[in-house]
Amino acid sequence: MSYNNLGALPVYRKALELCRMSREIASYVTFNKDLLKLYQSNSLRDAIADSLLTDSILIPQKIASAESSGSHSERLKSATYINIMIRNINSYCTGLEKDGVKEKEYLNLLRKEIKSFRKSFIKWRRSFPDGGGNYWN
Repeated sequence: MSYNNLGALPVYRKALELCRMSREIASYVTFNKDLLKLYQSNSLRDAIADSLLTDSILIPQKIASAESSGSHSERLKSATYINIMIRNINSYCTGLEKDGVKEKEYLNLLRKEIKSFRKSFIKWRRSFPDGGGNYWN
């Protein structure tokens, strides 16, 4: 699939929405409002927000990479990487809660978006030539 057609891919659109929501939440919960410099902060909350942003930005990139790759093994690598990032984002939500973020409803919205993305991701993954493999539930 060409980069021009990525917007028609439901999993890619969901990934962009997840990315947007992650950016908004990171901006809201951080002490350092300059999102480009979160990595320089000594705050645990800022470090978690930076990781949240990084992983959520990488998901659409990995989808684009998988779609443009002619190699089945590269597609599988990208899908595995995305699956790990989804788990990481859920963990970041828990980490932000434990760090004292009081606005749990925002984190729950992000979790809900992750759940929605995961459904789309599994459907996309099952479109791979091997039919989704046995370990993708």
